[in-house]
Amino acid sequence: MFEQFTIVTDPVGGSVALSAIFASLSLLTLFLLLGLVRMRAWLAGLISLGVALVVAVAVYSMPIGQALLSASEGAAFGFFPILWIVLNAIWVYNLTVVSGHFDVLRRSMERVSPDMRIQAIIVAFCFGALLEALAGFGTPVAVTVVMLMALGFRPLQAAAVALIANTAPVAFGALATPIVTLGTVTSGAVADPRLNADTLGAMVGRQTPILAVVVPLVLVAVVDGRRGVRQTWPVALVAGLTFGVSQFVAANYISVPLTDIVAALVAAAAVVLLLRVWRPSESPDLHAEPAAGAGEVADPGPVEGGGVAVRRDAPVEVLRAYAPYLIIIAIFSIANLGPIKTVLAGEPWTVVFPWPGLDIVGADGKALASTNFTFGWLPAAGTLMILAGVLTAIVLRIRPVDAVKAYARTYVELRHAIVTVMAVLALAYVLNQSGQTATLGEFLAATGGVFVFLSSILGWIGVAVTGSDTSSNALFGALQVQTAVQAGLDPVLLAAANSSGGVLGKMISPQNLAIAASAVGMAGKEGDIFRRVVGWSLVLLLFMCVLVTLQGTPVLDWMVPR
Repeated sequence: MFEQFTIVTDPVGGSVALSAIFASLSLLTLFLLLGLVRMRAWLAGLISLGVALVVAVAVYSMPIGQALLSASEGAAFGFFPILWIVLNAIWVYNLTVVSGHFDVLRRSMERVSPDMRIQAIIVAFCFGALLEALAGFGTPVAVTVVMLMALGFRPLQAAAVALIANTAPVAFGALATPIVTLGTVTSGAVADPRLNADTLGAMVGRQTPILAVVVPLVLVAVVDGRRGVRQTWPVALVAGLTFGVSQFVAANYISVPLTDIVAALVAAAAVVLLLRVWRPSESPDLHAEPAAGAGEVADPGPVEGGGVAVRRDAPVEVLRAYAPYLIIIAIFSIANLGPIKTVLAGEPWTVVFPWPGLDIVGADGKALASTNFTFGWLPAAGTLMILAGVLTAIVLRIRPVDAVKAYARTYVELRHAIVTVMAVLALAYVLNQSGQTATLGEFLAATGGVFVFLSSILGWIGVAVTGSDTSSNALFGALQVQTAVQAGLDPVLLAAANSSGGVLGKMISPQNLAIAASAVGMAGKEGDIFRRVVGWSLVLLLFMCVLVTLQGTPVLDWMVPR
């Protein structure tokens, strides 16, 4: 039996400020190695994990056995359910490549518009939001980035577009799992009846929709700079406004879990309808060479508005090309129906057990809930993706042996991403279970009333480290509402800010960078992608910080549910 460990948040001279210096070392190491040294993400993750373990043992007096067990639980969580989702989602994509139907899907989207700037909005923003709504946890980036490559986007550009687009929908991803988690961890932290998934979802639905209006404009700027914004702002604005309004309406008046599904479908429909009556004045040819294994870009030729000529496929083949995604939607929708979801959440389909040997007590004297591991082997999104893959292989008429080969090839292609994700989640668990995360949170909370500006940053840090808005809410949700009460701020506002600010850390999360890099054939060059998106992450974070600050003042406090 390993020695029990009790978390202390001020191990250095009883000072949270001094302790925070040591607690931040592993995060600083991670970002410096990625951004300045340009080290491979898997290696940077392992080195940063080593730093976190040294600090946990040497500074926080965490027993070596407990520290290693904490890292092992994090690594296991990194594979299941996170990598389990991503690997199987990319397998489904690989099946469409093997059958040749991904080229059909690409040509279908090109027919909606040959303009790559508009394709970025349709694929990365609208379709990506739908994937986020259904699966989350990296699936939108994994799928949309390869779709963009097949449409002719340059690798670095495709990765940046996919990562930036995966912001506004994140808080309501995986049928609002982050919001549900936030409601769970905050409801017992302070006495406020508003701290539940419905009210918190409504509050987030009054923050991220404003962000959604801006994101499509950022996407066209990434693809084609100022010219792109000048020539395609109508479609970008329509996509952002319809998505934002739909997200607000759904979160506040329809259903929090269905928020992103409604918003994604309405935004896509609005874009398609607009393109029936409007086209950009120019459509410059921005195509790169076709991605390896993604098929050939159609022969260029004169078409209305520029771009490339696209041959037409038989309607039945177009339907087959969309079938994998229709299958995914159907399976996830059925699995998340109330009665079915309830059954799948219980034994034997879902098993919850304490991680063997891990014995950690929080600063409040209670056993740490994160030491329990949830193994939902059947309802896991990755398992549902396998079912979708089997049905996809049948619909696309792929031989079983070819489907199995594609599955094995997926693991080989993502071997570096697998190491990166498991290392980063191991790092996150060590930071959380040793007390380093709590130290950083308390240090920020000590700012008092100024914390209303910093609360979004705390969520941003959580997602940047873990790659998950759900995990960030689990880490900092209770801290946010406790700090709000102490500082005389609204707990609902700060709890929501944790989730809304967190979505902007998604694009710089090492695990998402690794997924994007592997998908576009840039494994080992995650630092290049990081530098491409970190500026946008910080600018949009500042935007969210200002919005939340105004919502904490008489200027916009009417937006907070009472």
